[in-house]
Amino acid sequence: MERSIGIGLLGAGTVGGALVSRLIGDADAIAAKTGLTFDVRKVGVRDLTRERPFPVTEGLLTDRLTDVIDDPTVELVVELMGGLEPAGDLVLAALDAGKPVVSANKELIAARGPELIAAAERTGVPFLFEAAVGGGIPIIRPLSETLAGEKIDRVLGIVNGTTNFILTRMSEHGTSYIDALSEATELGYAEPDPAADVSGADAAAKAAILASLAFGTWVGFDDVFCEGIEGITALDIAFAADFGYAVKLIAVCERTDAGVSVRVHPAMVPLDHPLASIRGTTNAIFIEGPAIESLLFAGPGAGGGPTATAVLGDMIDAARETLAGAQVAPRIRFSPGELIDFSEVHTEWYMRLLVDDKPGVLAKIATGFGDAGVSIKSVLQEGVDTEASLTIVTHSASERSQREALNSLRAITEVIEVGSVIRVLRGNT
Repeated sequence: MERSIGIGLLGAGTVGGALVSRLIGDADAIAAKTGLTFDVRKVGVRDLTRERPFPVTEGLLTDRLTDVIDDPTVELVVELMGGLEPAGDLVLAALDAGKPVVSANKELIAARGPELIAAAERTGVPFLFEAAVGGGIPIIRPLSETLAGEKIDRVLGIVNGTTNFILTRMSEHGTSYIDALSEATELGYAEPDPAADVSGADAAAKAAILASLAFGTWVGFDDVFCEGIEGITALDIAFAADFGYAVKLIAVCERTDAGVSVRVHPAMVPLDHPLASIRGTTNAIFIEGPAIESLLFAGPGAGGGPTATAVLGDMIDAARETLAGAQVAPRIRFSPGELIDFSEVHTEWYMRLLVDDKPGVLAKIATGFGDAGVSIKSVLQEGVDTEASLTIVTHSASERSQREALNSLRAITEVIEVGSVIRVLRGNT
């Protein structure tokens, strides 16, 4: 026996358009598998004149976004607007009205997750956001349900397809950062304003969500150390390959004896690590725990089609729970936990220096590292006339100590330039 569910959609851009097209084109297949049909009753948009990739019937579109929430025929709200506001208040209003909500908004979840989850628990309706991290990769449900009994130690992720595409082009073709970014924009992989991607901010919002679910301690966006790929050069990537590494923008979420650490930054990943081979716009999330040892989730992390698939899965789940007629148990519980200041996190560094090729320079550099409590793992020196290029990899030390060493190098007269600094993913991470 089929059951029709009235849908209210907030936002009808790339993902929203793909979702409505799926609901229309795949309606028979969805009904055959689930016994559900989804009837789109109201779509809230900012521009009523914009052309849509789906049939628009009279009264379907509205620019009064609250109409979507207030429509009595809307039983399930799907938020695909992005951004903090007005999306946040609209989602909260829907939950307070007792309407289930499905969202793909990682920025909103990272900023107001506990508040919205609490509202859903209070009114006993589902609030699901599988599509907020990893696009079409199922990761929210595995972390919050399948792996709920596992004491996860670490989550590593390539969670931004734009930056992974750029770094792949730089690695495989020697393309410059600027040219690779331009190509990503032309192909539609990068937004006209790519700042959120290349700065690491997009990945940081996703890392906050992943860490919160993995460790049961809420991590907000502002708790995530974030560094982008703007300073990475093709030369750095070539040197990394010589050392046996690939350069990736990595989200690192880990539990230590001192607390939880979450960070996003470029990293040199050992070539034998599964994440090193993730190419193009593909996303991947690597989970480590004592019982599972390691799991890898990989697939398309962005785009209308893959993201719409994850949204549709949440819609089916939310509809089934609502039709069951029982109080919805909260999926996610958070407890107080200690977050480590990034300056105390231990990392290994790769750095490239240009120095005067004179006797005693290397000794001064070694002294600077030693005084900061950082030991050097390896040094590669190449002479260029009266100058020399030094590529240095350090042993593990606190970020504070690594930065002290870096500052001491900049004070050495013979150090002409401090080039790129990239963290090295340790063997046990």
